Amino acid sequence: MLIGITGRIGAGKETLTMFLRGKGFRYFETSLLLKEELQKKRQIITRENMQNMGDKLRKEQGPEILMKMFLEKIDSKEDYIIDSLRNTGEVEFMRKNLKNFFLIGVDAFQKLRFERILSRNKSSDPKIWEEFLKIDNRDFFDSNNKMGQQTGKCIELADFKIINNGSLEELKNKVENVWNEIKSKQIT
Repeated sequence: MLIGITGRIGAGKETLTMFLRGKGFRYFETSLLLKEELQKKRQIITRENMQNMGDKLRKEQGPEILMKMFLEKIDSKEDYIIDSLRNTGEVEFMRKNLKNFFLIGVDAFQKLRFERILSRNKSSDPKIWEEFLKIDNRDFFDSNNKMGQQTGKCIELADFKIINNGSLEELKNKVENVWNEIKSKQIT
């Protein structure tokens, strides 16, 4: 089984993936693929550079390229989480090519997400509101770029949606409910 994760920055994707890892899923981030590409080109690894690299790869090789690269790296006999799908072409490719693919979308209020990223203090996260808005808006939907970020549209396409505006305990309960639904829909 393969579970794709999509969601906006600070929405709770990491908590969701930790739960699934606890269920035996192997974890993979699309950002690893982008970081590898940036390193090959001797470019600095920043969130903006990763977004630009993802856009460039999709323009040059099709919207599904990151998913193809991911599938080449994994053992098809294992269960995986892929974090995170950001273009509808990626979702369409996975649905077309895998029978046990489920997409979970995670979102939360914008101000709450900003507070969360400030408290987690990742080096790649924006530190000021204006910078956050720029990244968040581009990630949600880049209207100038068909091969760009479309997280909002990916969330709309998700098989399961989690709105994470509450406590950590509430999120864990929602994730548990989604997990139970996925198990009931799994094709064996």
